Amino acid sequence: MQKFISIKIITIFLTAFFITAIITSCNTEKQKKSSGKEKYIIPDSLLKQIAIDTVKICPLINSFTLTGSIDFDQDHQINVYPLVSGNVQDVKVQIGDYVNAGQTLAVVKSSEMAGYSNNLIIAETNVTATKKQLDAIKDLFASGLSSQLDVTNAQVNYDQALAQLQMVQRILKINGNNTQGDYIIKAPISGFIVQKNVTNNTVIRADNGNNLFTISDLKDVWVQANVYESNIKNIHLGDPVNITTLSYPDKIFHGKIDKILNVLDPANKVMKVRIVLPNTDYALKPLMFASVTVVNKENKNAICISSKALIFDHSQYFVLKYKGNGIADITPVSVASIFGDKVYLNSGVVEGDKVIASQALLVYDNLNN
Repeated sequence: MQKFISIKIITIFLTAFFITAIITSCNTEKQKKSSGKEKYIIPDSLLKQIAIDTVKICPLINSFTLTGSIDFDQDHQINVYPLVSGNVQDVKVQIGDYVNAGQTLAVVKSSEMAGYSNNLIIAETNVTATKKQLDAIKDLFASGLSSQLDVTNAQVNYDQALAQLQMVQRILKINGNNTQGDYIIKAPISGFIVQKNVTNNTVIRADNGNNLFTISDLKDVWVQANVYESNIKNIHLGDPVNITTLSYPDKIFHGKIDKILNVLDPANKVMKVRIVLPNTDYALKPLMFASVTVVNKENKNAICISSKALIFDHSQYFVLKYKGNGIADITPVSVASIFGDKVYLNSGVVEGDKVIASQALLVYDNLNN
């Protein structure tokens, strides 16, 4: 009986020993894993690919983005209106065509032009007749068969006929000098047809306020940007802007705000600002969407780093502060402004700190996992 109790005690002791050993082993394994997570070392192969940036003090540049669109340069845009009534017979251009100054845009068959041609013939006939009468009266006066008063009256009639002829000629010149009853619509400037409101057989009237064509040279375009009330205080004449479009996402157009319309649009409650851009290669088309970034240089300094060093996760910005020997710490930061390839910070790092500025997201995931 005593031998049986001894064996039982030994069995209990051995069982307790093994359980303790297993628990200790598990805790040791957990400590190793925990220790490994806390002391992640960036491998040499990855370190060779990583860029290290030094935290600096830079002049603070604040920026914000506006929405806008490309528009015609209204200072170099011409609306072509009809000067006579008639029937459009021959439209020679379409929207988007480039035309030169003086080029024919359309031909209009016009009774008014036919009337001007008839008036020209009448005026020329009157000049010829009054000139002959004046010459005859002068001959009679020289022979003593006519008075000075007759000569004066004949001279007045001739001058009036000449004035009437000149007036008809000027009217015809304004309307293209055509004497066949046609009114020739010509381009007043060189540029692109950006609007066209007539087709063949369209009946037009001179008293109608609608334009026939709109021509713009497009060498310059306007960018009209929308400024909401919260940003009005930050807008100034001459502020530099960077403009991008959906058509050219990798190309930045640089300009300056040259006009502020100091009224709010009653429909959408925004104020308009204008930027004039050169468009010599005609890359910018009217009605294109534009993103306008306004740049404000403030008279103070701030901590700045490369934008490639910034990580956004769980509604918080982070950087990876590099300690050396492959060791990096995840450090939360407060962002003041982001402009171009620079980030301006309020807190989190100080001047002279080293941060990882490439492959940052890869290192961040390794540190977390």
